[in-house]
Amino acid sequence: MPTGAAGGYSRLPAGQRAVELRDDVLVYISAPLAAPLEVTGPVTLFLWAESSARDTDFTAKLVDVLPDGTARALTDGIVRARYRRSRTTPEWLVPGRAEEFRIELGATSNLFLPGHRIRLEVSSSNFPRFDRNPNTGGVFGEDSELRRATQTIRHSGARPSRLMLPAVPR
Repeated sequence: MPTGAAGGYSRLPAGQRAVELRDDVLVYISAPLAAPLEVTGPVTLFLWAESSARDTDFTAKLVDVLPDGTARALTDGIVRARYRRSRTTPEWLVPGRAEEFRIELGATSNLFLPGHRIRLEVSSSNFPRFDRNPNTGGVFGEDSELRRATQTIRHSGARPSRLMLPAVPR
């Protein structure tokens, strides 16, 4: 999935219309808000997922959708599956086994106005903001083999994928 208009280098809110139409992006969107909602602080996605690959990425992006459909990315994050438990010791996935992944999207401060929607975009890439993952478990930047991975997202009582927003009381 391409990063979008800002190319991954600007932290300014960037348009997302082209990204949201792709078939490799899972989109969750709220109903239009009836009242303002301030979100200030760190945003975290707890994602239950499985992959056909032994290593892959899961990415998430928080988006403010205006009443006219304009969509502005606010913050995003990634988890490289091999480093899901430790940043220094890789651990391969068992293909087809669901696990919970924690994706830190960073901090934001945004006032979602009445009529706006909160959207979460989940994918397996966000390039060029984050390096691509060849899904092989090979050495990054050296592995020339690429493998297509099938990703499955779970959300049920037993596997509660959820987005944690730091809402500020009015």
